[in-house]
Amino acid sequence: MSKYAIVQISGRQVKVSEGDKLTLDRLDQEEGQEFQNKEVLMISDDKTHQIGTPLLEKASVTFKVTENGRSKKIRVAKFRAKSKYRRVYGHRQPQSTIEVVKING
Repeated sequence: MSKYAIVQISGRQVKVSEGDKLTLDRLDQEEGQEFQNKEVLMISDDKTHQIGTPLLEKASVTFKVTENGRSKKIRVAKFRAKSKYRRVYGHRQPQSTIEVVKING
């Protein structure tokens, strides 16, 4: 096993290792920009486990935004029986793809 961390980002708790890529809801970061997340719940390597109560102090995970885009289009349909009412909308959710650069802690 390698070193991994459990972080809270974009309202979710995610298990990450260095080099992993994640797709999350749109973040307020530009493409190519690095940022740190200090909301680390747990860090583990081959021998030790550090568990926060609820967060670990002096621990952070560095991420790099690789892409800001939108997801695949979904179809949203409204229908009411016996009234000839039909509406079809499309929606593409904004999202960011990020890469884990380093786990500090």
